[in-house]
Amino acid sequence: MTAPTPSAEPTVPAEFSFRKIALPAFGPSLLFGLGEGAILPIVPLMARDLGASVAMAAFVVTLISLGSLLNNVPASLITMRWGERGAIIAAGIWSALGMALSVFTHNLALFAAGCFMVGMSQAVYNLARQSYLTEAVPALYRARALSTLGGVMRIGMFIGPFLAAGAIHMFGVSAAFAVGIVGVLCAAAVGARLPDLESPPHPAGQAAPAPVTLSTIIQNHRHVFLTLGLGVMLVSAVRSSRQAVIPLWADHLALAPAAASLIYGLSGGVEMLLFYPAGRVMDIKGRRWVAVPSMAIIGSALLLMPWTTGLVTLLMAAMAVGIGNGIGSGLIMTLGADNAPRHGRAYFLGVWRFLSDVGGSCGPALLSALVATVSLAGGIFTTGLLAMLAAALLGRWIPARTPTRQ
Repeated sequence: MTAPTPSAEPTVPAEFSFRKIALPAFGPSLLFGLGEGAILPIVPLMARDLGASVAMAAFVVTLISLGSLLNNVPASLITMRWGERGAIIAAGIWSALGMALSVFTHNLALFAAGCFMVGMSQAVYNLARQSYLTEAVPALYRARALSTLGGVMRIGMFIGPFLAAGAIHMFGVSAAFAVGIVGVLCAAAVGARLPDLESPPHPAGQAAPAPVTLSTIIQNHRHVFLTLGLGVMLVSAVRSSRQAVIPLWADHLALAPAAASLIYGLSGGVEMLLFYPAGRVMDIKGRRWVAVPSMAIIGSALLLMPWTTGLVTLLMAAMAVGIGNGIGSGLIMTLGADNAPRHGRAYFLGVWRFLSDVGGSCGPALLSALVATVSLAGGIFTTGLLAMLAAALLGRWIPARTPTRQ
């Protein structure tokens, strides 16, 4: 008798429904992004009003990213202790407290501490939402879910400054923080509606797995961290550097600030249009089909950018960067979810996000050093080479087939 042919795709559990988790899973991302987007443009201005120098104001902004970087691993401990839903609620409340501290103080040190608290909450929230969808969504739909999660967050970050601008026009600069506080508290309230996750079942006839710790997760998955983790660091470095590259090169070409803003905005707009198609391709064809082209397109655009001479050619390069980054939406989260174990998942994702944030912090620092010692064109060209290296490493280490387990 002929054995049945195995299905080419994993079977989606009958009880799973995107509609069931869409609002509680994706709604907080929109609201959290809106809240953070509302305050980010205002932070350096308020720091200056409190007496900070230009350099100190820039450092205060950096404290948000630093707070996220330093708290990725502690965020995994919080998520393992309180669960994903509890961590999302706590992150919204902590972010609101940080924003309130910043807006109601007249002391620069306390203002900076509030910004650091916002970064801390960002680490907890990002890890908890990724961990939740990793478990709640079947592998067949995982990339679409995580790409949508990242895309919705970007939409919120895009809308936030416009809402803040209206509030500032009517009530003053501090009203931007009121918009931010409302946004993150609403994110916590919607996140409280997340359905509970069931604990992973133990296979029949097998003993329950031994308790996991952060150190055992690092030890057992060190090969993934040292291979794919390196690729993820390069991806983050390139992505964070590109945010500075476009406006800096526009200034080098003596373009008007309005033109530079238009180019940057159009590049970002393209990114927001591509997050769902990117996730669908990853789910159907495999992660490699998106990871390699994403970095190759960004790398090619950055390598060519130093040869642009005006508005049109820079716009073409910037749009290519936007396309490359857009098709890579959700890539880092998806790769982390694919490799995370069911037991100790939050620990793994905490280390994964730490590696990503290290890359995101080192990218702009490397660009700054190259601009200071070589030239702006040299810094952009080197960033393009890093993107090409990332494409090669991801092509080497990402499995050819989409994972169907977990």
